[in-house]
Amino acid sequence: MAEQTGPGRESKPEQLGKTVGHRANRKQKARARGQRSAWFGLGMFGLVGWSVAIPALAGIALGIWADRHWPGNPSWTLTLLIIGVALGCLNAWYWIKQESGNDRK
Repeated sequence: MAEQTGPGRESKPEQLGKTVGHRANRKQKARARGQRSAWFGLGMFGLVGWSVAIPALAGIALGIWADRHWPGNPSWTLTLLIIGVALGCLNAWYWIKQESGNDRK
């Protein structure tokens, strides 16, 4: 059955085009405003948190494995935890610098 088009009805491709155009205009206006919503801030908190937590947890896991295979006076778990946190902080700093737009080289 063919779709009816008329003054009050549009075909699906035309509706899709209008929807895409409307969303693109909204995105351009949001970028021009420069204001970021609270959701953006919460997303950045999450990004920063995970970028520190994942390397720290990986350092702990690798340190536990190393302590089991090479026991000794230096604690591999503590050492690799500190290295993981340091790498995570560098990663978080990179993401914040990239999002803030302050690229000072």
